Amino acid sequence: MLNTGNTAFMLVATSLVMLMTPGLAFFYGGLVGRKSVLVIMIQSFVSMGWTTILWVTVGFTMCFGPDVGGIIGNGKYLFLNGITVKTFFSSNSGIPMFVFVAYQMMFAIITPALITGAFAERVRFKAYMIFLTVWLLFVYFPLVHMIWGGGILQQWGVLDFAGGIVVHASAGFAALASVFFVGKRKKKNTKPHSIPLVALGTALLWFGWYGFNAGSELKVDAITANAFLNTDVAASFAAITWLILARIFERKPKILGMLTGAVAGLATITPAAGYVSVKSAMIIGIMASIFGYAAISFKNRMQWDDALDVWGVHGIGGYLGILLLGAFASLKVNINGANGLIFGGSLFFFKEFIAVTGTAIYAFGFTYAALWVINKFTTVKPSDKSEEENIDMFELGEEAYTTI
Repeated sequence: MLNTGNTAFMLVATSLVMLMTPGLAFFYGGLVGRKSVLVIMIQSFVSMGWTTILWVTVGFTMCFGPDVGGIIGNGKYLFLNGITVKTFFSSNSGIPMFVFVAYQMMFAIITPALITGAFAERVRFKAYMIFLTVWLLFVYFPLVHMIWGGGILQQWGVLDFAGGIVVHASAGFAALASVFFVGKRKKKNTKPHSIPLVALGTALLWFGWYGFNAGSELKVDAITANAFLNTDVAASFAAITWLILARIFERKPKILGMLTGAVAGLATITPAAGYVSVKSAMIIGIMASIFGYAAISFKNRMQWDDALDVWGVHGIGGYLGILLLGAFASLKVNINGANGLIFGGSLFFFKEFIAVTGTAIYAFGFTYAALWVINKFTTVKPSDKSEEENIDMFELGEEAYTTI
């Protein structure tokens, strides 16, 4: 039976998650140089179109079709076959299946777009389109099924409220692999060309994240409210913590650092939002910035050219978030969750550790191998000249800023 309140809420949540992808485009667009704005932005926007096509044709059934070997769904819902306006999501939420299809599609859209910040200015558009396709088919869709679609990890008892494994750890460690494959930029631009654009992108991401986390309850109840508040609390504690760290180590508070910290906090609370208390969310936010700041400092010492710090923010954030879920989860917060390590759930912590570590290794390995294979058929990296001069004109024949 249709629950109009839950359905209305989920439609709003879906819209909020959709808004995160343009937000990511602005966030990344502001961080790169003036002559590579459009290339990085189109990589986010094109996912909104192409991933939607993949999702409604094969993606949804691969994720949520009846289980095949614990790894993938079968072809029951190819082209959304068998789903009508009278089909409801199989839970007590009372939402139409079409709403669930749309909501999960927004997650699929933004996840591979996260990776693009790592190889900013160093991947050709044609190669990216191929990579986007194969990464969704062989990394994202199987992970969704294994954790959210009734697959082997879900059966084992692994929890991931809104995507610490499925979204952030997978994208973050894939990003690191892409950095190793494409190498350093020829003309490294270390200064963002527009911090106001980064601020706008952060605001859109933060706003959309309420739909990302609170919406993952798939209905309106006390857990929805808990996840909503935890999202803001973790982001706020992380933003201020990063600001303090910048003041200590860089001698001045940095707005860019504060914005980065907020996103790190949002990424880290994501897997735990509906399973932990508000006090735990405070700790998670603080730890998100401490570990994120340390990861980026380590990356800089190692001279890895992760242009927009995708690994440090999303990879480490997602990985850490799963471990902290394994530590702080409480059945007193969510009866459908588990007790974490500090509440006696050592086995649950172990399962979360194995799941996120295995995901990180697989996402890293597959991404590097996929880029290597793609490079055999079409050049992944742009020419040195186009990279150094104007990659937007070389790839798209357009410029973000023209001089009159």
